[in-house]
Amino acid sequence: QVQLVESGGGLVQAGGSLRLSCAASGDIFSISVMGWYRQAPGKQRELVAAATSDGSTNYADSVKGRFTISRDNNKNTVYLQMNSLKPEDTAIYYCNANIKRVWQRLFSNYWGQGTQVTVSS
Repeated sequence: QVQLVESGGGLVQAGGSLRLSCAASGDIFSISVMGWYRQAPGKQRELVAAATSDGSTNYADSVKGRFTISRDNNKNTVYLQMNSLKPEDTAIYYCNANIKRVWQRLFSNYWGQGTQVTVSS
């Protein structure tokens, strides 16, 4: 059984910073991609940032230069450092990962429960 647990969300003023964490646990053999999505009220869920196990990353245009994604593969953990936050960053942030379990052939997609980020003006 695999579980993703996010932490680090909260309320912050515009221009401030937050650091999100997501830890994967369970009978994990390997993790290919870990990333962060967000969903604001009335909007589609969108990819914020993603990282592969070998270190390649990509970002949504709206967060480039402000957010940084990183991974600790030994801890099966992904982080999202969010700087210069704007009110439009307000959303529920979800951790996502493609994970191969022990004794399994294929990767499966997993989601965390989400953590609320609210940026006030």
